[in-house]
Amino acid sequence: MDASGKEVGTYEIDTNVIADRISKQLLHDVVVMYQANKRQGSHNTRTRGQVSGTNKKMYRQKGTGNARAGSKRTNIRRGGGVARTVKPRDYSYRHPKKAIKLATRMAIRSRVDDGEVVLIDSFGIDSPKTSQLEKVLHCLGLKGVTTLIATSEDDVAVYKSGRNIQGVCVEPVRQLNALSVLTPKKVVFTIAAMDKIKDGTFAGGCVGELIAAGGDA
Repeated sequence: MDASGKEVGTYEIDTNVIADRISKQLLHDVVVMYQANKRQGSHNTRTRGQVSGTNKKMYRQKGTGNARAGSKRTNIRRGGGVARTVKPRDYSYRHPKKAIKLATRMAIRSRVDDGEVVLIDSFGIDSPKTSQLEKVLHCLGLKGVTTLIATSEDDVAVYKSGRNIQGVCVEPVRQLNALSVLTPKKVVFTIAAMDKIKDGTFAGGCVGELIAAGGDA
């Protein structure tokens, strides 16, 4: 298709070239890894020794008719500490590089096989213009649809045009990963980007950026 939504030709690709198979288990494992790496892990609760309050016994042991009680800071009282605390921790971990790259290719193949990929020859955007990219997406039938736009190289004009559109993410094909490919409902590839995938000249997987995986380009 072109920027106006008209079909301008056909594009043939054997999905076996992208990946020889699709492993749901591998896709699951890599997606969970990316999600875990995005976790801040900044949760923190206080123990009874960290909350404010006195250690003085609340009332005498016997003769009050109440259950015996010690400190106000015990976990059974309001404002007290937490019995089983959670502390800041790092959730990130890594899978082998080959597995990550293969999962990226499997994700792309699954989107192609399911007919959820749109090919476009060019966006025709020379300078950043959000309204122009919105018009292109409307012509492609993707208005209001979560969309990943994959370009062959860093396209500043397209990136800046799409960064303010809700649900739209623009990334060069070399930064694609399994999570970014599988998350949106539709994926838009430029023909040049698909050529790189077809020829095997793209790495994929964002191996060097695992901790911040899943973010915008």
